[in-house]
Amino acid sequence: MGNRLSKIYTRTGDDGSTGLGDGSRVAKDSLRVSAYGTVDELNSVVGMVLASDGVSDEVRETLTQVQHDLFDLGGELCIPGMAMVEDKDIERLEQVLDAFNDPLPPLKDFILPGGGMAASCCHLARTVCRRAEREVIALGRAEDIRPQAQRYLNRLSDLLFVIARVLARTSGHGEVLWQHERRRKSS
Repeated sequence: MGNRLSKIYTRTGDDGSTGLGDGSRVAKDSLRVSAYGTVDELNSVVGMVLASDGVSDEVRETLTQVQHDLFDLGGELCIPGMAMVEDKDIERLEQVLDAFNDPLPPLKDFILPGGGMAASCCHLARTVCRRAEREVIALGRAEDIRPQAQRYLNRLSDLLFVIARVLARTSGHGEVLWQHERRRKSS
């Protein structure tokens, strides 16, 4: 790591711009800043899952690795031309996803976000992950972005969905199923 932050405020962003990792300045509402800002938000929400009660060691280990990956991804998005997320990171997500998903019963209905605090936070992380993916796609239309960033986020949102299912089931709250038939009964 290069420079350590000893002073948190610099006043350089008071004009609505921010510095990228390569030293260039861009508007704070640029597509690039939105993308890495949402990845940072996602990392914070994953931290909320980890701070919840009832998270198994296996889930904790997986999500801690995800937090490191997300910090790498944020760095990649903050420094144009930087490559940090690799295909092996995506493959690891797929292997972990399969391992968590295999023992779960097949879904027959949609699931509502819920199932206890940890599962609810994980559902929130999944939705923030989908937003981060959309923002990386938008950035990719305007600038060159490596496909690994989008693929990582796509796979991560699937993993977060499966982990939310696991957390809901292990918490004793169970999964909250969407009751699609409720409208027919009331009319």
